[in-house]
Amino acid sequence: MPDSEADQSGDVRDNLLNWNDRAVVHANGAYGDRDAFADDPSASSPVVLRDLAVLEPHLPESGITGLRLLHLQCHIGEDTLTWWRLGAGKVYGLDFSPTALEYARDLSDRAGASITYVQGDARFAAQAMPDQAGRFNLIVTSAGTITWLPDLKDWARSIATLLTDGGIFMIRDNHPLLFALDNEGMTIIQNYFGGTETTYETDQTYASAVEAQQHQARTRIEHTTNHNWAHDFQEMTGALLDAGLAIEAIGEHAVTDWKAMPMLEYNSDLAGWTMPRDRPQIPLTFSIVARKPL
Repeated sequence: MPDSEADQSGDVRDNLLNWNDRAVVHANGAYGDRDAFADDPSASSPVVLRDLAVLEPHLPESGITGLRLLHLQCHIGEDTLTWWRLGAGKVYGLDFSPTALEYARDLSDRAGASITYVQGDARFAAQAMPDQAGRFNLIVTSAGTITWLPDLKDWARSIATLLTDGGIFMIRDNHPLLFALDNEGMTIIQNYFGGTETTYETDQTYASAVEAQQHQARTRIEHTTNHNWAHDFQEMTGALLDAGLAIEAIGEHAVTDWKAMPMLEYNSDLAGWTMPRDRPQIPLTFSIVARKPL
């Protein structure tokens, strides 16, 4: 991982230790039955299906079929495997956690999927990718990613470097408004604007405790320090524009991929979490689609 001010401060190292622990928890029951997911060629991640719905208006008639795809911050590989199953031609996944990548490789091997996994910081993905990877028609990242990155300038430049001319980048992630809210309700407790950092201690992960209990998963982690950074829309779009990409679409969505606030209710039809109807309706996730000009 290339040196950076954040690395030297230890914030990224703290997060790496935390995410190595999370990978063990998530892969051993907290994400459900991974063996069944690997063995069922029709199984797909609802996260990716929501991502695909955002992407479809910007894809060629053939969709993602045959496209070279890079999945940033891929974690333990279920989403990456889904992209492969949906027809992407050559699939790479990148994550900074070696523990997560071990589980991702095991999953793809069991599923018989041809996926290449690379260890690296998403901010410096262009340096981390092997020469033979080439450039990508499609780069995706979603569901709890950029809040773990201290800054976005290098991240956006890496994405632009790795895209082919005409290639598409898509992010769908937690809405930046949620960063400013407390975890117990609808009260703004900290700055919304990009650059705000928060540090907290927790021995739990976001994976459903009910799901974990059903699969007898360990639900607590040992390295409890977390660092998150706010990234507002001006920062996100500004970084992508400064890197030379053209913004094609921005979306705000009422469904999230995890129980980001305690009042959210699971909607089985949407396979996601939504605000109760008697509560103020706010965006829970956002999406940005950008393209590298020809």
